Amino acid sequence: IGSTGRICAQLAFALKERGDECKIAYGRSASVPKDCSEFAMRIGTKKDVAEHIAETRLFDNHGFASKNATEKWLREVQSFNPDVIHLHNIHGYYLNAKILFDFLAEYGKPVVWTLHDCWAFTGHCSHFSYEKCDKWKSGCYSCPLKNEYPASLLLDNSKKNYDEKKQLFTAVKNAVIVTPSEWLGGIVKESFLGKYPVKVIYNGIDIDCFKPTESSFKEKYGIEDKKIVLGVASVWTEKKGIKDFYKLNEIIGDDYKIVLVGLNSAQLAELPEGIIGIKRTNSARELAEIYTAADVFVNTSREETMGLTTVEALACGTPAVVCNATAVPEVVTEKSGIVIEPDNIDMLLNAVKGISFSKEDCMERAAEFELSKQYRKYYDLYMDILNR
Repeated sequence: IGSTGRICAQLAFALKERGDECKIAYGRSASVPKDCSEFAMRIGTKKDVAEHIAETRLFDNHGFASKNATEKWLREVQSFNPDVIHLHNIHGYYLNAKILFDFLAEYGKPVVWTLHDCWAFTGHCSHFSYEKCDKWKSGCYSCPLKNEYPASLLLDNSKKNYDEKKQLFTAVKNAVIVTPSEWLGGIVKESFLGKYPVKVIYNGIDIDCFKPTESSFKEKYGIEDKKIVLGVASVWTEKKGIKDFYKLNEIIGDDYKIVLVGLNSAQLAELPEGIIGIKRTNSARELAEIYTAADVFVNTSREETMGLTTVEALACGTPAVVCNATAVPEVVTEKSGIVIEPDNIDMLLNAVKGISFSKEDCMERAAEFELSKQYRKYYDLYMDILNR
């Protein structure tokens, strides 16, 4: 579930259709969609996760707990005997990086590692752009993000974590790093993971799901006569640009209605008057209906490794206004979106009111991210790394 989980599941389905065998190892979630159950393996238990969280909070030891759970899972890996091991997010309170990478270095099988954030080459954080921190280039210490995910309430272990990650993650002989954007690819090349080949493969979308989808969304909320300004996030924070929507709400006028999807209960309770808030949904169809109902999609996030929600909106025919920060500008073209500067509310207002791209141009841009195109690139990469 979630964006990374869907990416893994969709890739597994694509491999299965080719006649290949694939298993997905995952953590934390107690259940998986029924159509994924045949190839899904859970690493650890709720108790293992709780212990990993405790070690993280107390000792800043994220990624170095879950020893027994990792060892047990690796025995299953050996039993399956894969030709290629494809890593995605290995953080999230469920896996021991030292045990995993000691195994990978000795096992000798080719490794593809898709990075969805920056945790792999920092001493603590998963994103650092908003803080404008560049300690990761030479060695982390005194982490300014110690209290953020994966939060440590006591110790700052960032220097030790960085040194250990560098030693472990550069010991695999046959590996390729994949990033979902040119921006992240460039960052990786500046890190200690830059010793490996770095390939850009964008995250794919299912254009059979994300397409213009009619619904009664406007009627449901009584906004038939309004233009919808939409924002979607799995978790809304200041870094995701939530305050931009609050500021925009104060000046945009009565002809527009701001809709935010992905808010938690506390945010819904404190939502400024005039904004429609909706909780997070994992339903692709529901999202497609909301994207289609919108007149403009806004993504002013300051930290994105790609910007998949923007592509989903384009696929539904909705043009986008995006912030000139990290990877998001890569996903729009001059015919599908407008790029604005961060913290420029007047520029945002003018872009929202002036945007007028056609549905066809938006959908044409989104089609370049179609699932089968991206997964063909992964399959070609598997074959290439096996041949080498």
